[in-house]
Amino acid sequence: MDRVSAFDEPLKKLLGGATAKVMAEHLDLHTVGDLLHHYPRRYEERGRLTALTELPLDEHVTVVAQVADARIMMFNNGRGKRLEVTLTDGSGRLQLVFFGHGVHKPHKELLPGRRAMFAGKVSVFNRKMQLAHPTYQLLDAKDTDDPAEVTEAVDAFAGQLLPIYPACKQLDSWRIAKAVDTVLPSAQDAVDPLPEALREGRGFVPLPEALLRIHRPQTKADIAAARDRLRWDEAFVLQVALARRRYADTQLPAVARRSVPGGLLDAFDAKLPFTLTEGQQKVTGEIFGDLATEHPMHRLLQGEVGSGKTMVALRAMLTVVDAGGQAAMLAPTEVLAQQHHRSITEMMGELAEGGMLGGSDLGTKVVLLTGSMGTAARRQALLDLVTGEAGIVIGTHALIEDKVQFHDLGLVVVDEQHRFGVEQRDALRSKGKQPPHLLVMTATPIPRTVAMTVFGDLETSVLDQLPAGRSPIASHVVPAKDKPHFLSRAWERVREEVENGHQAYVVCPRIGDDAEEAAKKGKGKKKAAPEDDAEKRPPLAVLDIADQLAKGPLSGLRVEVLHGRMQPDDKDDVMRRFAAGEADVLVATTVIEVGVNVPNATAMVIMDADRFGVSQLHQLRGRVGRGSAPGLCLLVSEAHEASPARARLSAVAATLDGFELSRIDLEQRREGDVLGQAQSGVRSSLRVLSVIDDEEVIAAAREEAVRVVADDPELERLPELRTALDALLDKDREEYLDKG
Repeated sequence: MDRVSAFDEPLKKLLGGATAKVMAEHLDLHTVGDLLHHYPRRYEERGRLTALTELPLDEHVTVVAQVADARIMMFNNGRGKRLEVTLTDGSGRLQLVFFGHGVHKPHKELLPGRRAMFAGKVSVFNRKMQLAHPTYQLLDAKDTDDPAEVTEAVDAFAGQLLPIYPACKQLDSWRIAKAVDTVLPSAQDAVDPLPEALREGRGFVPLPEALLRIHRPQTKADIAAARDRLRWDEAFVLQVALARRRYADTQLPAVARRSVPGGLLDAFDAKLPFTLTEGQQKVTGEIFGDLATEHPMHRLLQGEVGSGKTMVALRAMLTVVDAGGQAAMLAPTEVLAQQHHRSITEMMGELAEGGMLGGSDLGTKVVLLTGSMGTAARRQALLDLVTGEAGIVIGTHALIEDKVQFHDLGLVVVDEQHRFGVEQRDALRSKGKQPPHLLVMTATPIPRTVAMTVFGDLETSVLDQLPAGRSPIASHVVPAKDKPHFLSRAWERVREEVENGHQAYVVCPRIGDDAEEAAKKGKGKKKAAPEDDAEKRPPLAVLDIADQLAKGPLSGLRVEVLHGRMQPDDKDDVMRRFAAGEADVLVATTVIEVGVNVPNATAMVIMDADRFGVSQLHQLRGRVGRGSAPGLCLLVSEAHEASPARARLSAVAATLDGFELSRIDLEQRREGDVLGQAQSGVRSSLRVLSVIDDEEVIAAAREEAVRVVADDPELERLPELRTALDALLDKDREEYLDKG
């Protein structure tokens, strides 16, 4: 059998159809290789050798004893079987119990007079100490006569590390362990992906040995050595995949877009009423450097909420227009696209009216393209793009449609990249005559390790400085259930802000309209148990809360609503009026989460805050405190004080550092699958590597990967590494990385 095919052998051949089917359906294990990479979650020791008179309750123990008697008991009208075995060691007695199909083997082997080692957890039944379903090993007659050999056998048995595997209801850990025993000889056929010099230089054990040690360790040192090796493999193979993407990108042609003195950018900069922050200048330098090269920029710009990413992106777009190209900005929602269009045209003034009466000679057209636009406006926008009249277009998914053609697309800016699928980003990039430059922006801060893995094929720029004049945001948890008067005080605070000439947001998780209710009913949800009612009440809804506030604690104030199911014109109208100060309180869903900019809004109340994720809360909070007045964010929750949900809210209230919060968020959710498979519910490709804890491993693996790929881009001299790469990158993951 050749070395690759041993790992590709279907489990059905070795384990039988029934077991293989359960493994495939419930654990996503299909081949010998899959099972060998299904590592134990932890290990148990059988426990020290104990005399029967000294058994500690609820602890794992090992005993050496003789079978005094064994009997089968029937119960449940003869449908159930139980084997009871009594042991003695001369000092005391102990009962063992086995149930169901598990009685057959011990019934044959544990005959009166036989001596054996038994291991299990001590429990009490009918006031008697017992071990339920213990593991055991018979001692041969010759062992029994030699005390030294008995001691040696017992030490080996008691000290053995028992692997506990990630299991499922249909297949428990010990049956998985038996299946692993069956396929373990194939570990010798493992193709070692690490170049030999790298493996020896870092002192790693060979891969076949690492697999044997992780599944059947003799000592704790075995486990540590195996984990170190397997952790490195995961980091290294992933970083090689990403390094090859970056290398391939440097080989693609692109039009260099260099800034032109005295052009649109200079005219725009001359209008700015403020100076750019140091961070904005540094990041702009990195982006301009990329735009001036003849291969496509692939850069991730991550910045705190309100750090001025849009300004940086706009200056990059103006540079591309100066150089004769066009720039497209892709936004995840119509509200955000309209907001960007409005703020960019306001910032540019007459420079955004190129070719129009009163427009600047240096100017260009800035057009909006969304799915809900009227036919005439849409036709005009499409015409402006194909002729090149419009240098800048801001739009939603509508930009991706086939009929949208550009004169010369030079830069694609993707806002809030996590809202877009791979295909959508790729479709927009394919509209350039040559691959356009790509700038991906996110206001969700990403820990360095995640940036090196999830976005490892993008160069990263970080904006961590807030523009001058921004105010701090005070955040507090409002425990509505324990202290209802705190909620009353929250509404008083909102009134105070409005009386001081400011505005407020109230955010709810749900809309609360008929269409939403019908969709919920259509899903046929199971009825909750009465004791769950408090936990399971529907999330609070925009329409209900707006009505209650307008009639109750906020009566007399101008309360408006905003949610995703409103007509686009209505949404835009509400946002426009709120921005103009014609509404005091905006009750909304998370449509305001990204990009909405109303400097006069100083307070935000988030209802059912425990229903939102950490990053989402941080994003929402970033909508206030955008002007010179201090911001206030109140996180309203009915979650119990000791619950994880409340701990999460306290963490958000305690810090404004998005990077710290993203780390907390990641630790709570764990990392899912950094190759994007988590979305489809497939088991994570990372088994021992943690993108939270293994920063040093990932950084070192990235350095080695860059060196290896620079030396041998096609990995022609490293066929084993290529094989490992092919196994990691099935078609979906390959596409995910290709287009990411």
